[in-house]
Amino acid sequence: MEGSSGDGKTSIMDLPDDCLCFIFQWLDCGTDCESFGLTCHRWLDIQNLCRRSLQFQCSFTLLTCSSLSQPIIDIRSFHVGRLLTRFQHLNWLSLSGCTELPDSGLNQLQNYGSKLQTLYLDCCFQITDNGLSVIATGCSSLTSISLYRCNVTDVGLETLANTCSTLMRVNLAYCLHISDCGLRALSQGCSQLTAVRTSSCRTVTGIGFNGCSPTLAYIDAESCQLGPEGIIGIVSGGGLEFLNVSGMSSTLNGGGLAAIGTGFATRLKTLNLRMCRNVGDESIVAIAKGCPLLEEWNLSLCHEVRFPGWASVGLNCNNLEKLHVNRCRNLCDRGLQALRDGCKQLLILYANKKNSRVSSTAWELFKMYRGNVDIKDEEVMCIGPDWIAR
Repeated sequence: MEGSSGDGKTSIMDLPDDCLCFIFQWLDCGTDCESFGLTCHRWLDIQNLCRRSLQFQCSFTLLTCSSLSQPIIDIRSFHVGRLLTRFQHLNWLSLSGCTELPDSGLNQLQNYGSKLQTLYLDCCFQITDNGLSVIATGCSSLTSISLYRCNVTDVGLETLANTCSTLMRVNLAYCLHISDCGLRALSQGCSQLTAVRTSSCRTVTGIGFNGCSPTLAYIDAESCQLGPEGIIGIVSGGGLEFLNVSGMSSTLNGGGLAAIGTGFATRLKTLNLRMCRNVGDESIVAIAKGCPLLEEWNLSLCHEVRFPGWASVGLNCNNLEKLHVNRCRNLCDRGLQALRDGCKQLLILYANKKNSRVSSTAWELFKMYRGNVDIKDEEVMCIGPDWIAR
């Protein structure tokens, strides 16, 4: 491993850093990658230089069987600081599960976060608006951030949106202090926004999305306090492909979701209305007519959908491949026949046959005429794309 000698021979140590980095990146064995830096200090520096992702052992963002069997490490500020100093070119970082990590633990991101694109802070309960301010200062290239159950407010979200204009994917699920004000700042400040999760943010009504970018394709607003104006705001961008409003507040009447079908959600492919108990035929008919590209529709526990609604689904949803009708009290023989005679692309029907008004004869006829459709008894949730990992 010595350098150049007098006889004109050259060793690998004479190669420039970029060549050694190229060699390291071609290693396809995990053991070789981990052992690379044990050779000498220079090779350790190359290993550190090439590291692009970092996940702490306590992180549950990507659980593996091996990680489940290992003891949890208490990650503190100095651990994070030392590792960020060592790995200065990260573009993916997960601190999820570091429940005691304070805002000060993120300080080194101000120095070494300029290349960071994806950041997970799920269940970092001590991270507040001050931490978001640090992130906003140091992570100008950030495109994805997950703040699941963090104690941040609209103030911190506004700071983040004003500085990190490249943000595309934001997870705010169970951020109980976030409201439409923060969402408005996010929608207006991030013109490339593609996905937002606000599940169980009880003060979110949806109006914060009003005037959002047409790039916004994914919204998960499960168990939010959505109102008619909020629904209009959610679809206002015109680019929506996935929408989850399951468990929505009962303040919307039977036709309160009809705005989804008024022409702004023509690209919608997946719609989850599970447990929207008050949604009625007016909304279902409007959506079936106004969302021609629907491929999956969850109507489980939508008790107010009656024959006119089912008939419209069968007649208009010609691209539907998956339909959830579990425990829909007003699905009857005529409604099932309408689905049987329509929905020509249907492949899977999630239906609990024991808890419906549909007769056994109607089910047998459905299976006879639509033998290609797989009828599943279990209830399965609509699953969107792996939006924050991309």
